[in-house]
Amino acid sequence: MRVINSCSGQDLVGMFSCASVWLERNADQINSLNVFPVPDGDTGINMLLTMRAALAEASPVAEESASTVARAIAHGALMGARGNSGVILSQILRGLAATIDEKECLEGSDLVAGLLAGSSLAYKAVSHPVEGTILTVIREASAAAQGVSATNDLGTIMEATASAAKDSVARTPSLLAVLREAGVVDAGGLGLYVIFEGFLRYLRGETGELEILAPICAGRVGDSVSGVERSYGYCTEFIIEGRDLNPEQIREQLEVIGQSVLVVEDENLVRAHVHTFDPGAALSYAASLGTLCQVNVQNIDEQHEEFIALEKPPQMELATVAVASGEGMGEVFRSLGVTAIASGGQTMNPSTEELLRALESVPSDKVIFLPNNPNIVLAAEQARMLSAKRVAILPTETIPQGVAALLAFSDEADFEANVAAMKEAISAVRTVEVTTAVRSARFGDLVMKDGQAIAFLDGELVGVGDRIPQLVSKVLSQIDLPKCEVVTIYYGADTEGAEAERIAEALRKKHPHLEVEAIHAGQPHYNYIISVE
Repeated sequence: MRVINSCSGQDLVGMFSCASVWLERNADQINSLNVFPVPDGDTGINMLLTMRAALAEASPVAEESASTVARAIAHGALMGARGNSGVILSQILRGLAATIDEKECLEGSDLVAGLLAGSSLAYKAVSHPVEGTILTVIREASAAAQGVSATNDLGTIMEATASAAKDSVARTPSLLAVLREAGVVDAGGLGLYVIFEGFLRYLRGETGELEILAPICAGRVGDSVSGVERSYGYCTEFIIEGRDLNPEQIREQLEVIGQSVLVVEDENLVRAHVHTFDPGAALSYAASLGTLCQVNVQNIDEQHEEFIALEKPPQMELATVAVASGEGMGEVFRSLGVTAIASGGQTMNPSTEELLRALESVPSDKVIFLPNNPNIVLAAEQARMLSAKRVAILPTETIPQGVAALLAFSDEADFEANVAAMKEAISAVRTVEVTTAVRSARFGDLVMKDGQAIAFLDGELVGVGDRIPQLVSKVLSQIDLPKCEVVTIYYGADTEGAEAERIAEALRKKHPHLEVEAIHAGQPHYNYIISVE
């Protein structure tokens, strides 16, 4: 193996390109490691899209220093992070960027320090860290890198890092019972190992067999408000690089200069967007704070004349944003009065930037956010921190919980009272989810075959069967229906309405006191999502 003592900005982009290709080749395997054998295991895709977002940001500055590239990688990953695994990966990359500190090249000592810092940031990103996950893998891999740091050779350090990551992934089932019972290793940890292996392959010069794909453009931060508030004059965007930048102070000053202001930070970097009649004033102010790059000024008067007659939407006291997938499910939430919907859920977790765009799109400074999926919470937390708005993230893990929370919302109540009432409503709903197993597996006492129907009750796998209607009936029998009042059956895109109606009618006959409704929600992969209140 060739000895590489330092890595330029171009080499960093090459490492990430190689790792992204290697991750793409292994994404299906990583996806398949979801603890439950359901068709929405998308950890591999989430991590791949996060890596591609990092590349999209870094590629334009590939000729610059390693520190500039690393900052771009960290910022791109943060803004494009999808799912819990993507957010944690973005924090690992942020740690790497934080340690290079204006250097032309990345040295072995920088890599070790970056991995250790990334591990620390990753643990801090999770409110209740659990061992046997990607957190364990980055911690043990960074410790292995530290053990060989005296060599200062990037190849040797990365070889130790990748090897330790591989071993750590293999041990995850021994640390986490749910992995052991499902017979799988941690998907996020495996994804991180694959990325490290991609880095190592590049450093070894083993890229000839890999077709390096052009990174997919992830979009710019400025786009997150361009469709929300159309002011006149010039759309002015820029990045400020410098030390001790104060994002809040920059935001306040830009709000004096113009409208539709968005300012986000990532270490010694601030990205800003403002609509103003005087872009020179904005750029002069920014130049007084640090070095400007990626300056973009466009005349939006000419580009958006058709919107001249439009009025700004009236400001709301309090707005709600929910994550939902499928046009039918979107209609359900719109009928309940949700202010905005972020598209996504079980099969595709929205990125931090997409969630930030949704938060910024609503005409209110106070927002209640309903993730409706536990794998969206970390990305939502990142979006909340990037937004200047006051955002409350409710712990809704299922669509029925999100619906129940919205039903408890009151225009007459203030922010705190609504948050309290909506949280209370979440606990009063039970959720049944029915899908199809995508592999044969054993989970506890339940044995399932590829293609069989499987059912969850409040997130716990409780049933397997060959016929979906009978399985639904069996799972509902585990709920004390005589004490319930309403059952809502949301059936998916690939489910016949006649079957859903037969299930609903059977419930009505068996439990005449229940109010039962079947709604075509059109959600992918899940035949039924059933709410019981």
